[in-house]
Amino acid sequence: MNSTKQRSLAKSITWRLIAVFSTFAIIYFMTGDTMFATSVTIVSNVINFILYYIHERVWLTVKWGRS
Repeated sequence: MNSTKQRSLAKSITWRLIAVFSTFAIIYFMTGDTMFATSVTIVSNVINFILYYIHERVWLTVKWGRS
């Protein structure tokens, strides 16, 4: 089962959207500070988006567990 780079990118984007909203909500409810929640959310999710995409592409090269 192969996956294109575009599919990996689409999965990364949709997952990051979910993560953006949950990260913001958690930080905002913990601190009550909109600017701080926004800043942490942006930095965290940009980094995590890049890491997830790389992770997805690396796992496509792993043969373990495939039939």
